[in-house]
Amino acid sequence: MPAPAESTTARPAKFLGWRMLAFATVTAALTGPGQTIGVSVFIDHIISDLGLTRSEVSTAYLIGTMLGAITMPAVGRWIDRIGVRPAITAIGVGFAAALVAMSGIGNFITLAAGFTFIRLLGQGSLTLASTVAVTHWFDRRRGFALGLFATISGALMALTPVFLNLVINAYSWRTAWIVAGISILVIVVPIARWGIVSYPADVGQVPDGTVTTEVDGTPTPSRPSMTRAEALRTVGFWILLAGSASNGMLSTALNFHQISLLGEAGMSSAEAALMFLPQVVGASLAGIGMGALTDRVSARWLIPVTMIFLAGALGLASIVSPGWLVVAYAICLGLANGSGRAVAAAFLPKWFGVGHIGSISGLMTFAGVAASAIGPVAFSLGRERFGDFGATSLFYAAIPLAVALAAVVLLDHPAGRRRRDRVPG
Repeated sequence: MPAPAESTTARPAKFLGWRMLAFATVTAALTGPGQTIGVSVFIDHIISDLGLTRSEVSTAYLIGTMLGAITMPAVGRWIDRIGVRPAITAIGVGFAAALVAMSGIGNFITLAAGFTFIRLLGQGSLTLASTVAVTHWFDRRRGFALGLFATISGALMALTPVFLNLVINAYSWRTAWIVAGISILVIVVPIARWGIVSYPADVGQVPDGTVTTEVDGTPTPSRPSMTRAEALRTVGFWILLAGSASNGMLSTALNFHQISLLGEAGMSSAEAALMFLPQVVGASLAGIGMGALTDRVSARWLIPVTMIFLAGALGLASIVSPGWLVVAYAICLGLANGSGRAVAAAFLPKWFGVGHIGSISGLMTFAGVAASAIGPVAFSLGRERFGDFGATSLFYAAIPLAVALAAVVLLDHPAGRRRRDRVPG
């Protein structure tokens, strides 16, 4: 159950949910230095200065990502127990310290340890706590709010490599880690400590700012919350997890190998890098659009749409060429990323309530992060087996198509309705 109320202050005149959404969006965007998009600008410098091979650095990153992912279910339970305000405060302090510590790495072991902590605290814990913060403040408009959250935080996060690269060019890569850590300390921690309110009830408010009523005028009862153990016994949870893991695995694989994949299609590294921009456009459109649709349309149809976007990106990757086709590929991959985040974030609380949402979301985060660590390796093995990334992409397109079929069939199947009173399809 949620932590006890943190304060008994008077009820504010205006609904604070939109302010909480803005604060949580900023804290999520500042996970950038712990995300692949931020770490990528340090890789060549680490290889050069530490005398490690690219494979060794990739292995250290894989180890750090997997170790960080394993802790996510426990982190989720911890967030449920103490509330998002103290959780984000503590995570912010730890993340800042981990980033500063990255400036002192000197070998494979310290690099793997550093990756573990920035992935655990940044990509995993801070992202999870920020998402839970939004979840508690909205109910009927939760999908729309989470869509805005994912879209704006993703767009802001895209500035991370630009900022870090400027610091690296002006000073050094070690200084850039220190600057990143200080930024977290002076922005995330104050927002969490003095801006975030864990639950609407802490200030006498309710989700969405209004109390809905039945036809007779009585307040609508709040949606019952399920424990993580109860959620695990539903078909819907596993289909949603499969969709999230598929997106994490295959989108990360395509992004990780994008320069090489598009290089095989005749594009230069600079041209291939530019294709991250259409992805942001696609992710932004899908994040807001799909987020709004989750408030009105069944997951039985929205999960397949997300998976079709992903399968479409993989299919286009198999025939990609310079021109409109590569832009279509990038937009389609962005649509898969944006819609996947919105669907997973919205349907978990919609189906299972918010009483144990951190614990349930933590397991979903673990699956997504672990799958994202496996994806690049799986694609590398596929390229060795099939000879190029095109055939490999086409081979892996079967995964999202299978998840889409499972959603259409099982979310309307008796096995998927064993808890239909509490978990609609």
